Amino acid sequence: MAGLMLRNVGKRYGALSIIKGLNLDIHDGEFLVLVGPSGCGKSTLLRMIAGLEDISDGTISIGDKVVNDLPASKRELSMVFQSYALYPHMTVRKNLAFGLQNFKMSKAEVERRVAEAARILQIEPLMDRKPRQLSGGQKQRVAIGRAIVREPKLFLFDEPLSNLDAELRVQMRAELASLYSRLGTTMIYVTHDQVEAMTMASRIVVLRAGKIEQVGTPQELYTRPQNLFVAGFIGSPKINMLKATVLRDGADARVRVEGWPEFAIADLPTADLELTLCVRPNALLVGGGSIQTEATVRLVEYLGSETLLHMALPNGQIVLVSDYGKASYRQGDAATIGFEPDAIHYFDASGQRIEPAREKV
Repeated sequence: MAGLMLRNVGKRYGALSIIKGLNLDIHDGEFLVLVGPSGCGKSTLLRMIAGLEDISDGTISIGDKVVNDLPASKRELSMVFQSYALYPHMTVRKNLAFGLQNFKMSKAEVERRVAEAARILQIEPLMDRKPRQLSGGQKQRVAIGRAIVREPKLFLFDEPLSNLDAELRVQMRAELASLYSRLGTTMIYVTHDQVEAMTMASRIVVLRAGKIEQVGTPQELYTRPQNLFVAGFIGSPKINMLKATVLRDGADARVRVEGWPEFAIADLPTADLELTLCVRPNALLVGGGSIQTEATVRLVEYLGSETLLHMALPNGQIVLVSDYGKASYRQGDAATIGFEPDAIHYFDASGQRIEPAREKV
């Protein structure tokens, strides 16, 4: 196993800068997920770590060795791609063994590693089939097995589940998490799906436009997003964002959100008069909360364990409310919704998190 260290890493294509002065420590044995919108640089960064892309600036170290000039085949890592990239004319057994045979490994060692990978992934019954005889999930297991047999120091995954249907993605997420717990090898996983990131990662790196917005555990990113981008990107259903005006009264302040009652907060650590307040759908309560307003149901999404309500505020803004009760709702229904002040995330005019003192009662 090995950790990874990136120092001032950059990637440019001519005048176009994709990765910009990125610094990151990836701990030995952790499951780190790189997440962000399309075009943020996450796959490019993974390919740079793998040695499939040259870096323009900085250094990449695996363990205590700088690997900038080391070819991919010498970095002791394995990569699983979005496409399965299996050899169609070979059986599963031969697909798993082919890379090891190219390293002039002994037949006994190749057989041992192939058998161990098959056991870990529970694909023993598939060993004599060819890829055309496999389902999508089975093909992805074989692709992962081809990475396992190399017994690498690092596993790299580039959106490996994006070609699977919804049910298989859920199943494969669980299998990958189980694989990680069994192997304990450092894993770096790229996805644009924040649900995958939240359910599998020990830590998440949120990227935007080639820069790191925040690094932390799934719980840290969900409960303490450091800026508006992270608040809006992490969490499903999406967080609600409300524009607010600050009314100063000495050291204390009152917050006014159009259509809601004013409420007081103490020691607001910003001079900005305009803030953004964020509240998650599960913190907006139908018929509850000390700060309440009237709203109208515009759309109802029944999800079984919860009902997601799209509700129009008096100013016309639509907010999302997660309701876990058994009440039924119809379009056009009026309801009181509310929140507790301590459920709010506060962001200043530049979109950065601020931490006010406990709200006044």
